[in-house]
Amino acid sequence: MAKKVAVVTGANKGIGFSIVQGLCKAGYAGDIILTARNEKLGQEAVGKLKSQGLSNVLFHRLDICDQTSAEELRKFLEKNYGGLDVLINNAGIAFKDAATEPFGEQAEVTMRTNFWGTLWVSKALLPLLRPNARVVNVSSFVSKMALDKCSPQLQAKFRNPAISEEELCGLMGEFVVAAQKGDHEAKGWPNSAYGTTKIGATVLSRIQAAVLTQTRAADGILLNACCPGWVRTDMAGPKATKSPEEGAETPVYLAMLPTGAPAPHGQLVWDKTVQEW
Repeated sequence: MAKKVAVVTGANKGIGFSIVQGLCKAGYAGDIILTARNEKLGQEAVGKLKSQGLSNVLFHRLDICDQTSAEELRKFLEKNYGGLDVLINNAGIAFKDAATEPFGEQAEVTMRTNFWGTLWVSKALLPLLRPNARVVNVSSFVSKMALDKCSPQLQAKFRNPAISEEELCGLMGEFVVAAQKGDHEAKGWPNSAYGTTKIGATVLSRIQAAVLTQTRAADGILLNACCPGWVRTDMAGPKATKSPEEGAETPVYLAMLPTGAPAPHGQLVWDKTVQEW
């Protein structure tokens, strides 16, 4: 029987690092691939975990904004494991409130990582999922706050259970163009690049789950979006209410849902609880 394997993106620090640590401590029965853009930082993170006695962690470089990098990871997994059992799309960015870059630039850069990067990794790796696999896309409660600030027309589109991936990609592109022109609010968008990209991550998760239900219903695969909470990381700052370990709890819970569990699937989950979208 092929060895089980989990992949965690953006895992050299912060929530991603704590997710890898949490999977190890929860007794994940397989290898855990810690990925990061920077090989040196990634290898150092693996060394830190091994020094804690967590020996089933390996490093593989992954830049989620580079489709070639995602394909290289796919080939590595196919060659060494023949499939994939857990994927946690954790990598993401946010500009600070004090950032001086124009809003249009912030929108384009944030969208490229948080939405398009997640989509590209998913396209490369979801075909490798084995029966009973678990996929967790790290979104945010800010996605719900941003959705509530969208126009009624946009809210209806994002809540439509029949929305397609193509439609969602089109909407994410429209936001970036509007942000660059400076008329995004006039067109019904919230004034939050991060929040809008996380709307994309949440809705993408709902679409991916629906596709899995249609194409692989008998395989018991569960895919969800989650919010780790407001976590003390380089991104959120020192005043946040949760430690990285606490932020990792819900992603690890979803990744370790037992075989045969029927739900949650296609949901937004935080504090291990399904949220209304």
